[in-house]
Amino acid sequence: MSDARRKRLRENILPLALRTVPPPVFDPCCGGRMCYFDKHDSRVLFSDIRREEHTLCDGRVFAVSPDAIADFRALPYADASFSLVLFDPPHLERCGPRSWQAQKYGKLGKAWRDDLSAGFGECWRVLKPLGTLIFKWSEIQITIKEALACFPQRPIFGHTTTTNLRTHWMTFFKDGE
Repeated sequence: MSDARRKRLRENILPLALRTVPPPVFDPCCGGRMCYFDKHDSRVLFSDIRREEHTLCDGRVFAVSPDAIADFRALPYADASFSLVLFDPPHLERCGPRSWQAQKYGKLGKAWRDDLSAGFGECWRVLKPLGTLIFKWSEIQITIKEALACFPQRPIFGHTTTTNLRTHWMTFFKDGE
């Protein structure tokens, strides 16, 4: 084998062979993994823009410990990488930077509409054809109608939870392409 061919193989094929296949489920805003029955489920790639630990007002330690650090508005994954995506972005616009809610849930910036739009677009991009995207939203400060206006796709169905009916779970399905 020639040196040129060996170099081409090393540069092109070897990196492909060394790449691992991502798990089938992706959570780009995992936070403290609060909605998971198994917070270490190997089928899920847990991602967040932050890695931090806080002691809450009641003394409990709250940890944001993702498998990967990434910004949901610009994900570093290939198109059509995941079969299921859970998009549970921060939903608070107004809270103090050191408040327990900001520590636990994160905080949206002034350009939250653009951020949600970019985030949904990225989640949709990394979702495989015939994949499912679950969107979770809490209507504490921004209505579900305002949040959904940021997305080009419409959900198929959803469910409202909590006693005050402010938390919404919605399911989007990506057609085969």
